[in-house]
Amino acid sequence: MRLDLSGKTALVTGSTQGIGWAIAAGLARSGARVGVNGRGADTVNAGVERLRAEVTGADVVAVPADVATDEGAAAVTEALPDVDILVNNLGIFEATPALEITDAQWRRYFEVNVLAAVRLTRAYLPGMTARGWGRVQYIASDSAVVIPAEMIHYGMTKTALLAVSRGFAKEAAGTGVTVNSVIAGPTHTGGVEDFVYQLVDRSLPWDEAQREFMRRHRPQSLLQRLIEPEEIANLVVYLSSAQASATTGAAVRVDGGYVDAILP
Repeated sequence: MRLDLSGKTALVTGSTQGIGWAIAAGLARSGARVGVNGRGADTVNAGVERLRAEVTGADVVAVPADVATDEGAAAVTEALPDVDILVNNLGIFEATPALEITDAQWRRYFEVNVLAAVRLTRAYLPGMTARGWGRVQYIASDSAVVIPAEMIHYGMTKTALLAVSRGFAKEAAGTGVTVNSVIAGPTHTGGVEDFVYQLVDRSLPWDEAQREFMRRHRPQSLLQRLIEPEEIANLVVYLSSAQASATTGAAVRVDGGYVDAILP
């Protein structure tokens, strides 16, 4: 299956590193023009240069802006007025005891993880429907279904994205635009190796260490290892393609079997 996104413009929020960067790279390899987004110009430019170095012929646009603000979203839409593929990847997380989560934290998590995605969808969806083609995706998490006791504010936002995705899919019904969410499982991103080695024997090679970590601390995973960002990107690229034209309003899992359910 050849996924050809030539002639399409994509925006990936929070794409200077980790899952977002892997998604941007995957879309660029498939021929899309890709907007790389982050809050700071330096990190965005570094992400752009890395992409150009690793993906031959990559057509990349630097889009520095804090999309969790009205001003940042306006700057993004000014830099990229028309987008064919919108991947709402931006998200924050931290462990906080449930009864210690403040009102300010609840508001910030909603602003960054949910409202930023809603705002950009509201900006770009009309153009997609007018053109009769488009792809909107929200990067959710297993935490949307298996709410983590140590960060229920994060889990709440990922659950909200499932609802947002389904709702906007109904808004786009019959237009040629698809809207989906991607449920990502435990992933090998920056800082995760240090976290793993805090919990398992530091003398173990990485492959053994992560499997021991998964066995002891994430036993419900059927993959029994951390997911690589590129594996999540592969699903996003597919959902961005013409081949995924009949998949919409869905919560598609790339969680390594972490969620112990037949349906999300």
